[in-house]
Amino acid sequence: MTGTREAVAAVVDPEIRVITIDELGILRAVDEDPATGRVVVTITPTYTGCPAMDVIRADIRQALAAAGRPDAEIRTVFSPAWSTDWISDSGRAKLAAAGIAPPAPVRAGNVVPLTLAVRCPRCGSPETEQLSRFGSTACKALWRCRSCSEPFDHLKAL
Repeated sequence: MTGTREAVAAVVDPEIRVITIDELGILRAVDEDPATGRVVVTITPTYTGCPAMDVIRADIRQALAAAGRPDAEIRTVFSPAWSTDWISDSGRAKLAAAGIAPPAPVRAGNVVPLTLAVRCPRCGSPETEQLSRFGSTACKALWRCRSCSEPFDHLKAL
């Protein structure tokens, strides 16, 4: 039987299918009371109104049921707010390999940096331009590489 934490950590983000909720930083905690066996999973959405959260909760419940924990509680917390700094190094590498430019680290307190250029995840060129502030999901923007002419999503820094 897969461990409880491992089962939840392996849940794939429904909008960015190449990365898990753990790698994306959505998964905050998996706590298990040793006396009762009660499991509480804590998650934080990337955006307050993220439409994928219902699917994520359902996928977590399914993973927990498969791990023998069908009665777990899933808590959604909004504070502290999710940050792109919570994306793991392996998650950033997976995003780039899938053609999605990962965000630069924020780590400057409450200041969100202005993105002037994004390296193309396909050819690595910094010669890119933003086509639309909104991409295929609310957390992404649509960019195009001037060198290889390929469009790509860029995960917005928060």
